[in-house]
Amino acid sequence: MPPIKVLYGQPTPEELAAVVAVVQARASTATAAPELPRRTAVSAWTDRAAAIAMRRPPLPRSGL
Repeated sequence: MPPIKVLYGQPTPEELAAVVAVVQARASTATAAPELPRRTAVSAWTDRAAAIAMRRPPLPRSGL
């Protein structure tokens, strides 16, 4: 891990330890779990949310 530089302020040793712990935890999870591939676009024919929306009865319109 590259060194951490404090640019502003004077953190206590406890604050620095907390920052290092968070950075190390984030770095270990980033290397342990590879990024999942993004989903491709879903066809309107296979999209279950769209199918449910199409089954709803039409709303009554006023003024017609």
